[in-house]
Amino acid sequence: MAEDMGSTVPRRQLGRALRQLRTEAGVTLDAAAEALECSRQKVWRIESGLGSVRSVDVRAMCQLYDANPELTGALVALASETKAKGWWHAYGDAIPDWFELYVGLEQAASRLREYGDALMPGLLQTREYARAVYQHRAEVTDEERDRLVDVRLQRQSLLRRRLPPPPRFDVVLSEAVLLRTVGNRIIMASQLRHLLTVGQEPHISIRVLPLSVGLHRGVEAGAFVILEFPPGNRTTPEPPVVYSESWTGALYLDRPEEFAAYGQVWSSLKELALDRGQSAELINKIAGEVHHG
Repeated sequence: MAEDMGSTVPRRQLGRALRQLRTEAGVTLDAAAEALECSRQKVWRIESGLGSVRSVDVRAMCQLYDANPELTGALVALASETKAKGWWHAYGDAIPDWFELYVGLEQAASRLREYGDALMPGLLQTREYARAVYQHRAEVTDEERDRLVDVRLQRQSLLRRRLPPPPRFDVVLSEAVLLRTVGNRIIMASQLRHLLTVGQEPHISIRVLPLSVGLHRGVEAGAFVILEFPPGNRTTPEPPVVYSESWTGALYLDRPEEFAAYGQVWSSLKELALDRGQSAELINKIAGEVHHG
């Protein structure tokens, strides 16, 4: 059981990517096992993220499924991370930025809880707001910026999908996020109106944490997302993950005590936040002030 001590996140991400590649290549589990000269159970375990994975197995699978060299390299690098105890994904390391690790988790989640303390959550950003966020990154070319914005907007389709049903999305936003001008007044007014529209969806809840509450646990915790997953057909469901991003990388926390600690922070934020109706009133008020400012 020693192998199961590692973080489940890279194993699950690797498993998802390999399963998708196998499906796109039109290869059945049995056919894959036969070609790789291993048991069907082993292929299934790798795809289910149920243990550390050897780079040599990943390379063989990528070859069988005709994956391109770039993706093969990224997945082999990810395989070496499946033995890690806790998991920190640094930007610019062996796993390239374009391999959107977080997106796979987000797509699979049945519930997302996000606290935003500085910027609008990516799933709620308008194209203009997203572009303005990346405008400040001098090291990013125009082409890269467009691609990053496109990825961000493509992610938002999960809130509109029909099957599987979209995840429940609960957001608590610091009032500072609404007051901080990103881009210009027109972009901000449009972004705030977008929040009001999206917030009317039954599966989306947007609540504002007023600055008047003073110091609270979110100030210490910083922005984070709690992702929970559907039970599916597995005897042991995928454990929830807490995701926290920084300038140089992202932290994935999946131990029960870490989930419990962030759950407590979330509960305290919800207690202090305005309800949905009051939040919509405040967003509307600020949108009006920004527009006429």
